[in-house]
Amino acid sequence: KLNLSDLKHVVLDEVDQMLDMGFAEQVEEILSLSYKKDSDTNPQTLLFSATCPPWVYEVAKKYMRPGCKHVDLIGKKTQRAATTVEHLAIACHWSQRAAVIGDVIQVYSGSHGRTIIFCETKKEANELSVNASIKQSSQTLHGDIPQKQREITLKGFRNGAFEVLVATNVAARGLDIPEVDLVVQSSPPKDVESYIHRSGRTGRAGRTGVCICFYQRKEEEQLRYVENKAGITFRRVGVPTANDIIKASSKDAVRFLDSVPVTAIEYFKESAEKLIEEKGAVEALAAALAHISGATSLEQRSLLNSDAGYTTIQMSCSQEMHNLGYAWRTIKEQLGDEFENHIHRMTFLKGKNGVCFDVPSDKVKEMMSNWQDGRRWQLTVATELPELEEKQLGNRGDRSFGGGNRGERRGFRGGRGGNFRGNGNNRFRNSGAAQLL
Repeated sequence: KLNLSDLKHVVLDEVDQMLDMGFAEQVEEILSLSYKKDSDTNPQTLLFSATCPPWVYEVAKKYMRPGCKHVDLIGKKTQRAATTVEHLAIACHWSQRAAVIGDVIQVYSGSHGRTIIFCETKKEANELSVNASIKQSSQTLHGDIPQKQREITLKGFRNGAFEVLVATNVAARGLDIPEVDLVVQSSPPKDVESYIHRSGRTGRAGRTGVCICFYQRKEEEQLRYVENKAGITFRRVGVPTANDIIKASSKDAVRFLDSVPVTAIEYFKESAEKLIEEKGAVEALAAALAHISGATSLEQRSLLNSDAGYTTIQMSCSQEMHNLGYAWRTIKEQLGDEFENHIHRMTFLKGKNGVCFDVPSDKVKEMMSNWQDGRRWQLTVATELPELEEKQLGNRGDRSFGGGNRGERRGFRGGRGGNFRGNGNNRFRNSGAAQLL
């Protein structure tokens, strides 16, 4: 129906996808109507992409004149990802991921911001979009959703009809959605190009944004690979603390109050006066804000691996430590033999000037009340994830840095090697050494 014989310009965006298998035949069929071999009347051709693997240049030659120009706006810069985006990484076991993502959205985006969550599979996207941990309204976008519905979903997201879009790579390219505050990647992507395109959904048009990548301990190497190839450095952060969530939720709740029409307030004044009489003004308003925000039950989580029911403790030392046994001995001297069973995931702080570890949240009060700070050791509850000593690979590096739990500690100190048999060995692998789960 459409006459393409007199085209003057052909523009192809996301060229590394459009000329790849799957799209290439259809693109070729459309363009073949406008191009004649070695003709000077062929249209001017402009091909664009943020990522261009070498094969793209070979395929593109079919559509380009011999003297075509290659314009590189990235060049040899080591950083290929957007400089307007802050890149964060959170260690989290897959079983805790949905709950933690809900907290992350609340703190980094809130109920009035826009968030895109990228999943590796359509099944994961469907399950996450209906998870009760995500309090904001959400929709899914992936390959099984018909084109018509995709357009309706995207229009709703742009217009603010819902705040969270849970998607596969379908949404990673070519979608210009303004004012996305937060991008969450549920696991490190398999290739660096995917990470660059996904993180590029935020921090657009002069705005700044945040991209948070979740990972498990076994994916640590993949995370480093993305860092090296994309030329970025992930800032390792812990899960949002209860205090962070309350602050963000309160801010959201106050904004909801601002949007209530004056006419509606009149209908509630009588009930409000009664509440103030019964509870007092501050108590009544605080309870109302807590209910509006949905932050009525908060769970303490480990900053090291996001496990629920654990609190991360920081133990600073006035001198460099050569092994973890030094910290274990001090804990045993101050808190007794039995308390060491409550210590998990002990790891060196950066520079080995101390350690941090997890204890069950119901044991924190007991620990802090029995502990006495001295010239050499100071004990505090960590409010954010401190910088940790990097794990060393090889030379039994796991042991040289490891030892969160009692079994690992004994293996670490040499002798009594039986602790690495059977159950002790399993605990060693699961709890991790200096690295996070």
